Amino acid sequence: MNNSYFAHESAYIDEGTIIGEGTKIWHFCHIMSGAHIGNNCSIGQNVNIGSMAIIGNGVKIQNNVSIYDDVIIEDDVFCGPSCVFTNVINPRSFIERKNEYRKTIIKKGASIGANATIVCGVTIGEYAFIGAGSVVTKDIPPYSLAYGNPARIHGKVDEKGEKV
Repeated sequence: MNNSYFAHESAYIDEGTIIGEGTKIWHFCHIMSGAHIGNNCSIGQNVNIGSMAIIGNGVKIQNNVSIYDDVIIEDDVFCGPSCVFTNVINPRSFIERKNEYRKTIIKKGASIGANATIVCGVTIGEYAFIGAGSVVTKDIPPYSLAYGNPARIHGKVDEKGEKV
C-alpha cells in the first residue's frame, strides 16, 4: 500500500490506479485499474470507481456511489450519498455498448444531493447545486440551483452554496 493515502483494509485497489496524497478510501470500495483520484479526496463506504473515471482534488464522494467510465469529476465536487451516474443512454443487457459511452463532466465546486441521478452526456457547471432526488437530463449552467424530475433551474447559488 502506498503511504501517501489511506485505504481501509476491506477496500480493493487494483494495480495501475493513481491515487493522490491525503486521499482516504473507506470500507468495501473498489478502485479499478486506470482510475485517477486526486489529492485530499474522501471516498465513502461501498464506492466503485471505474477504470476510465477521473476524480479531481478535494472531492467528497459519499457512501454507495458508482463513478463509471467516462465520468469526470473536477476539483472540490461533493457527491451525496447514493447519487447515481450512468454512461450509456440506452442500455440493453444483450448489446455491448462500451464504444458508445457518453462523457459526463461535473465541474469544479459543484454539489450533487443524495439519491440524485445524473444521466450520461451532461455537464454540471461550476458551483452548481443539484437537489436531493433530482434527475439531471440536460446540462446545468454554472452557479445554478437545480432540482426536480427532470431537474429544472430554480435560482442561483454562490460558491458557498447559498441561494442568491
